[in-house]
Amino acid sequence: MTKGWHTVFDPTDLYRLGGDIPELTDPVLLYHFDGFVDAGGAGRLAVEHLLNELEHRVVATFDVDRLLDYRSRRPIMTFENDRWVSVESPELALRLAHDTAGTPFLLLSGPEPDREWELFTSALGALVTRLGVGRLVTAHGIPMAVPHTRPLGVTGHASRPELVSGQTSAFGTVQVPGSAAALIEFRLGARGHDALGYAVHVPHYLAQAEYPAAAVAALEAIAGGSGLELPLDGLRQAAARTDTEIAEQIRASDELSTAITGLEQQYDAFAAGSAQNLMAEPSEMPTGDELAAQFEAFLAERDERRGD
Repeated sequence: MTKGWHTVFDPTDLYRLGGDIPELTDPVLLYHFDGFVDAGGAGRLAVEHLLNELEHRVVATFDVDRLLDYRSRRPIMTFENDRWVSVESPELALRLAHDTAGTPFLLLSGPEPDREWELFTSALGALVTRLGVGRLVTAHGIPMAVPHTRPLGVTGHASRPELVSGQTSAFGTVQVPGSAAALIEFRLGARGHDALGYAVHVPHYLAQAEYPAAAVAALEAIAGGSGLELPLDGLRQAAARTDTEIAEQIRASDELSTAITGLEQQYDAFAAGSAQNLMAEPSEMPTGDELAAQFEAFLAERDERRGD
């Protein structure tokens, strides 16, 4: 219907529930969308790992025709000889899964909506209320001037300060481009829902690569903030292999070794309280882009060797 100059839509028209939805008691809802900043693939790798390791089934899907701009990220179609045979249709789906202790939880993943963010947030709010969700949790990676040889930092944020009490932040007040995930936390938090998220500090020179250690840090933070028991062994093994390969690359390059040493000194000074922040590029060192180019070349060569 219309009201004044505006058309008012029913948010529940934006999703479709599947059949046989069980009764849940204050389930956690994890969510992550592809398309926003996610250094090292922290959030994406974490979600992929959970979907590979845990049994799950779809309980609701969102109307991607309304939410996505296909011309900005065209779906892949396969052509054989004289006809089209398949299309990789995007899916924004809510799944029911169980952690390793058997506790049910919900997992929302897929492409970040391009449009109708407010309606999408209201639609998710309706689902949260309908399914009795007790807490919403998200995670992603952000690039920072930190070395991979130090523990990855995590910045927590939440709709209520006590949800992330005891954590310190490397940031003061900043303005950044918004995301659907951040809007969910902001809007649903204002409506009384508990929502929290974690930003994993990923070495800036590894931001464009897949960095499993970032996904491990993301899932460890999610487990701590949600109480879920999540499988991590396989991801930790992948992280160890990647760190070994990175160490090999560093040993083979004096320039990289010097750069990493400089980052370690800056990180240690910050941890000791003698440096202001980790946001700026260290002086007289290769930039994050220069370091990233060297690591990306190394990782591409590694992947090519594996393919052979």
